[in-house]
Amino acid sequence: MTIFIGADHRGFVFKGRIIAALKALGHEVVDVGTYELEPACDYPALSFEVGRSVAAHKNSRGILVCLTGIGHSIAANKVKGAYAALCYSKEAAELSRRHNNSNVLVLGSNFVSENTLMEIIRVWLETPFDGGRHLRRTRQIQDFEKKVFEGPSKTKGKK
Repeated sequence: MTIFIGADHRGFVFKGRIIAALKALGHEVVDVGTYELEPACDYPALSFEVGRSVAAHKNSRGILVCLTGIGHSIAANKVKGAYAALCYSKEAAELSRRHNNSNVLVLGSNFVSENTLMEIIRVWLETPFDGGRHLRRTRQIQDFEKKVFEGPSKTKGKK
């Protein structure tokens, strides 16, 4: 599987370790940055790049790491076709796949140990989407995306 990965300066060290672990498992890893420990790194560009890449490459996934994961999660979810889940536990990672078909995993480096982080990634990568009633719900999200990304809705009514 191809995995696109990005991290700001607060996830930079973990990102290197994650890349090594993913490659050891046989995954193709595309590192979108940051490439050095640079505090001035702006995370939104990395989030958008991972989101766009995952949306454009069927059967790929993305991983983003920053201090809390919140900023990356907000930014990645602005990309049509990117379904980012901020997960601090294996259980949340599993459910994000089973119920929500997440394709981008977001991690907060300040809230999980390295061992837990690696377990979260393992569970997330190994867990399939359940489909069924969850498919109906994910399709509702996709339908809404289509409307939103076509442009703003035209309000009917009097001024």
